[in-house]
Amino acid sequence: MKQTSKCALGGITAALSLTLLISVAIVPFMTYALPALAGALIIVIVIETNKTWAFGVYSVISILAFFLVPEKEVAVMYIAFFGYYPIIKALIEAHIPAVPAWILKVLSFLTTITVSYYLMIKLMGLTLDELEEHGMWGAVMLLGIGAFAFVFYDIALTRLITLYLKKWRKHFKKYLK
Repeated sequence: MKQTSKCALGGITAALSLTLLISVAIVPFMTYALPALAGALIIVIVIETNKTWAFGVYSVISILAFFLVPEKEVAVMYIAFFGYYPIIKALIEAHIPAVPAWILKVLSFLTTITVSYYLMIKLMGLTLDELEEHGMWGAVMLLGIGAFAFVFYDIALTRLITLYLKKWRKHFKKYLK
């Protein structure tokens, strides 16, 4: 793929990702779904170019999200996990057997989310009603629900990658020369 095509693909991906992240201001109940969907767009960059290029696109989106996204929790969720996860997923699944890969992916999710929310609570003054109401059990409950949702997200990404490779890639290839 030519450099100009890579730049165009990266720019389109960045624009679509930022549009999704900013649209949380219009649909506030999508605080986690839209960063996850914006991160899924990185899959095309990973497949069509390489992981280094994908990390560059993720970096650009992250910097712009930090400044442009009005809901900072959404920007942090994208920057801290959803934006780079498709890149990490490709690396882990290419080099590690299935069961250890799943363990590593879930542990990376739980670690990242825990650190992110800790920093958002301490630095940004974010409050979680579940933590105030249920204490430490609220945090454990939220992490358990998050881990469960993450497994579904990972499976959905895998199916989306398969769908892209089998059906959509041939249509995009004529535009990505």
